[in-house]
Amino acid sequence: MYLLETISLCKDFGSLAAVHDVDFTLEEGEFHAIIGPNGAGKTTFFNLISGKYKPTFGQILFKREHIAHLSPHKLVRKGISRSFQITNVFADLSVFESVRLGIQSRAGFKYNFLSPSKAKAREIEEQTWQVLEKTNLVNKHDVPASNITHSDQRCLEIALALSTEPVLLLLDEPTAGMTPEETNMIVSLIKDISKGLTVLLIEHDMDVVFSVADTITVFHYGKIIAQGNPNDVKNDEEAQKAYLGGLA
Repeated sequence: MYLLETISLCKDFGSLAAVHDVDFTLEEGEFHAIIGPNGAGKTTFFNLISGKYKPTFGQILFKREHIAHLSPHKLVRKGISRSFQITNVFADLSVFESVRLGIQSRAGFKYNFLSPSKAKAREIEEQTWQVLEKTNLVNKHDVPASNITHSDQRCLEIALALSTEPVLLLLDEPTAGMTPEETNMIVSLIKDISKGLTVLLIEHDMDVVFSVADTITVFHYGKIIAQGNPNDVKNDEEAQKAYLGGLA
């Protein structure tokens, strides 16, 4: 049984077919990367899976359930969480407060120190510290999100995605705008936190893709033109022509 499946998935914007007739499958526990040139339809595909866009045509199934009609927050409750291509954090909240808010949303619990459910409040505090530890943000816990570095904001985005306890984690260009040292740090983090999760990654850095992915799918003009293990995709003639250049 596939964890995620799309069938004849299409998304049109006027006369532009951003995603066209995409049949895609993702197995539970897989680390799957999506690559392709700018404008290939990768982020639109993510936006369809995460509920930001509704398909023009086709189906999306998660654990065999049809989900194309569901809103983003309902998909989060079902276990689909994502980071974004452009850093998207709660700028006015501290790092700790940001992650705690995500955990509260998952628990359906309105945080209040005067609440009679003090045990639940303590549990949320403990879970927040656990997520911060996983994402190397403990020492930044009291810093406003707007004041931490770009790489730490990327870590915080991943922490926010993890705070909802996802089954499927969507990462949209997590190393964008980073130095080689910062990229290595994020790659190490992604490898650590992906254990036990299913991960779908959009990434332009091919060194990152080939170091983490079990399977790679190549998008071009809204369609899948190649798919397979990293070695097969690296040597695929159509993928070479459309995107990979002289990597083989």
